Amino acid sequence: MASSRTIGLVAPSGFLPDPAVIDRAARLFAARGWQVQAGDSVFAREQRFAGPDELRLADLMRFATDPNIDAVLCARGGYGLSRLLDRIDWRAMRARRPVMTGYSDFTAFNLAYLARAGGVSFSGPSAGDFGATQPDEFTLQHFFGIVESPRYAIDAQLDGKAGEYEGRLWGGNLVMLGSLIGTPYLPRVRGGILVLEDVNEPAYKIERLFHQLAQAGIVQRQAAVVLGDFDPVTPMPNDNGYDLAAAVARLREIAGVPVYTGLPYGHGRRKLTLPIGGRARLVVRRGGRATLELSGYPSVAR
Repeated sequence: MASSRTIGLVAPSGFLPDPAVIDRAARLFAARGWQVQAGDSVFAREQRFAGPDELRLADLMRFATDPNIDAVLCARGGYGLSRLLDRIDWRAMRARRPVMTGYSDFTAFNLAYLARAGGVSFSGPSAGDFGATQPDEFTLQHFFGIVESPRYAIDAQLDGKAGEYEGRLWGGNLVMLGSLIGTPYLPRVRGGILVLEDVNEPAYKIERLFHQLAQAGIVQRQAAVVLGDFDPVTPMPNDNGYDLAAAVARLREIAGVPVYTGLPYGHGRRKLTLPIGGRARLVVRRGGRATLELSGYPSVAR
């Protein structure tokens, strides 16, 4: 009988308000034949963080480089990975090629790993998604589908013109990506497919970050931009009818490349798992029917 896979749960950013989430997530993985290990950071608290920087860093490195751990899953997002980027041993991680998944604040890791080591990691669900009272079946299907296979295809309904694009898939949380501009942790990707998402931001701040990416020359270097979920968008007293649609329309004016919306990806309950740094082929047909083919990422396939 083949040995079961092992997943390690770590918390490199914010602390878990409800540690019972970890127990529920562990039961879900166990029911699928996985063994589960949890780092000390998952149960630690220091201010807003899952323990001190040293603990979170040690957990992250230990799980990412342990040959007995098949995949690593972040407990949640929050804030904290930016404090660790200059101390992560990127070379050791790249040598191990771990399957690592998280979202939101984890975008700092996704992009830094790609920039510093050419490594590919996943932007997708956290332990909170697996430990929900009723985990979302769409999210589970696409997570296990991609991490258990060396190639994966996603069908989606996108808003935008018909077109076909190939390139490196990259991006993630819009605010986190913006925070890395001007640092050695932002990869310089040309001809890529840039995916973006965010949550709880006013529309004007979203547009401001779109302008920042355009003024830095980042969006113009891509083959296409694909937007995921931004809900909820925080309403502001002075919006006067200005909303997310207006911000997206502005991005389409300034990007110089095709911009698509509608990808089920981000902070919403239904979320795809995407390989940041992997290879992608996006085909959008008339009517918005789209296929996203993914490859070139680490998996637990045997």
